[in-house]
Amino acid sequence: MSGRTITRADLAEAVYEQVGLSRNESSDLVEAVLDEMMNALIREENVKISSFGSFSVRQKGERVGRNPKTGVEVPILPRKVLVFRASHVLKDRINGTAEE
Repeated sequence: MSGRTITRADLAEAVYEQVGLSRNESSDLVEAVLDEMMNALIREENVKISSFGSFSVRQKGERVGRNPKTGVEVPILPRKVLVFRASHVLKDRINGTAEE
């Protein structure tokens, strides 16, 4: 594993190189897409990107947890969590089994 992280700037640069928009337009486009995804998730709508995967918000209920160091029980409050499910196309490409 290389350990490299892709940033917003990397995405904007890829749009600039592959689509031909200016650097500012590319950056604005990436920001607009990410903002729309965030807003949809805030509204608890699912975000599906074909051949990539889907993002959704799930409600987790209250439960009792345990501090692994001390063994003391502590309540874990209800919360929302973001869930990503990779598409089969993405899984196949990661595993090198995709048909080109």
